[in-house]
Amino acid sequence: MIIQYAMVLIFTTLSSAGLTVVARRVANKIGYVAAPSDNRWHAKATPLLGGAAIYLSFMLSYLVFAPKKASILPLLAAGSIMFVAGLIDDRYHIKPYTKLIIQLVAATTLVYFGFHLPWVEYTWVNDVLTIFWLVGITNAVNLLDNMDGLAGGISLIACLFLTVVFFLNGQTTEALLPMALAGAALGFLFFNFKPASIFMGDSGSLFLGFMLSGLALLSETARFSNLTSVLLTPVLIFLIPIFDTCIVTVTRKMSGRPVSQGGRDHTSHRLVALGVSERRAVLTFYVFALASGMVGLSLRWLKGPVVAALVPGFALVVLAAGFYLGKVRVYREEEEPKGVPIFNAIFDFTYKRRIFEVLLDVVLIALAYYGAYLLRWDGEMGDEQLGIFLKTLPVMIIVEISFLLFGGVYRGLWRYAGIEDLLRIVRSVFAGATMSIIVVFLMYRFHGPSRVVFLLNLLLLLILISASRLSFRMLKAVMLGPAQAHPDARPVLIYGAGDGGELLIREILNNPLHLYAPVGFIDDDERKAGRVLHGYPIFANHELPDLVRFYNIKDVIVSNRAVPAARLDFLRALGLSLKKVSVRIE
Repeated sequence: MIIQYAMVLIFTTLSSAGLTVVARRVANKIGYVAAPSDNRWHAKATPLLGGAAIYLSFMLSYLVFAPKKASILPLLAAGSIMFVAGLIDDRYHIKPYTKLIIQLVAATTLVYFGFHLPWVEYTWVNDVLTIFWLVGITNAVNLLDNMDGLAGGISLIACLFLTVVFFLNGQTTEALLPMALAGAALGFLFFNFKPASIFMGDSGSLFLGFMLSGLALLSETARFSNLTSVLLTPVLIFLIPIFDTCIVTVTRKMSGRPVSQGGRDHTSHRLVALGVSERRAVLTFYVFALASGMVGLSLRWLKGPVVAALVPGFALVVLAAGFYLGKVRVYREEEEPKGVPIFNAIFDFTYKRRIFEVLLDVVLIALAYYGAYLLRWDGEMGDEQLGIFLKTLPVMIIVEISFLLFGGVYRGLWRYAGIEDLLRIVRSVFAGATMSIIVVFLMYRFHGPSRVVFLLNLLLLLILISASRLSFRMLKAVMLGPAQAHPDARPVLIYGAGDGGELLIREILNNPLHLYAPVGFIDDDERKAGRVLHGYPIFANHELPDLVRFYNIKDVIVSNRAVPAARLDFLRALGLSLKKVSVRIE
């Protein structure tokens, strides 16, 4: 069976790659290209027939390998409709409402032939949700096709996870379909990853989106271990296109831009606006897609109470990333739309920092308290402990929030959170945990609640509250990676590996326009040689001549005022230009 899957993947990948080469030549010859515009990311005319290669290679693989089952034919027919609609749209630009009608017709056709999400007990509700799912995921993948290699790579990852889900369900025949679709996306991706020589166009993105959402409906969800996994597994597998669609929809509504209008405000564009390279931005989303898929896949083996803690925790990470990226400016000030007043008012209210922080901490307190019970009772709570948890949770929230408020936790700015903020959190959480223990045990007269639960709650709450305040800094470090110097930056050494040097290198790394690329530090204290500060080495003084020659260093920035004159003369004798950092208050 594994050999058959490998054959399907290899055959479809090779056929997709070959057809992509042909499609690129044909598109260039007949002028079937995407011209650059202000609302698009590419800077030159690019062929648009990549979707045809994806569609044809998938269909060819289906005809060669997949057993012919009547239940699959409606999905193939509806997917073909989406491909043709996209092909026409790439050439003649169909109206958005016309595309929506076509999508609704295709989705309704699948529902008519028995495709549905078993999320609730009422059939008609499931049918409506299924139509919404099909149309939503189709448009999500379509919107995700905004940067080289992004939609194709995310679709490939989703296909692989769907294949694993089908295989674990024992649906070996159905597993061949996402594997074939993965090969079609992979073969095209060889030519679409930056720098892309061909785009999939709407014909590819609409087809991929519809087929992915339709294939998810083939999963025999009754085999899952719990209802929660039935509800959340497909959502988590497709989290990246859903996440991008939510960011684009909300930010465009807030700024008064039509959702259907193209733009440079997708999550990938926001990462680039932060200073991330296009390749790294796409790879970052690949990693998030893999992580999200792994969480979704793990739900089938986890107990319900554990899922109830894991999913909200993961959702908070996604929410933090959404807030962080949503605040990134992607247009110049003169290009920013004025927006609709009512939406602007809602936007302003939503982003009131104090309200958001309090609401977030309420969730974190509940999550920490619930997690403490799960850890104490090995992932399960009996009726007695569940009753204690539900009765005491409001008390825990009120007491902990009060101590966070009076402890000054809500005065800090997340973007600049540091040691002092963490110490304030530790004091407030410890005081709140102590008081909550007293209150709860007085309620139960020291009988019933587990003392270990409150110790675990203290540790978990410290971790969650601290992580939330450091989230913006952590997200920046994860998404941006090591700071990238400006292409025109000059190599420079920093004299002084102390407080002044630490402050100076942070300023250089946070502001590439200074046009300096730090090589490292030198310091009079020879004991610091060989160590690292902010990832940059501290060199010994005797290494200076070799460093100057090897890196062609012309400048040294002196971060310490108390530098002996003889040392400055020595630096000048090496042909170095000395610069000093000065902070003045006028």
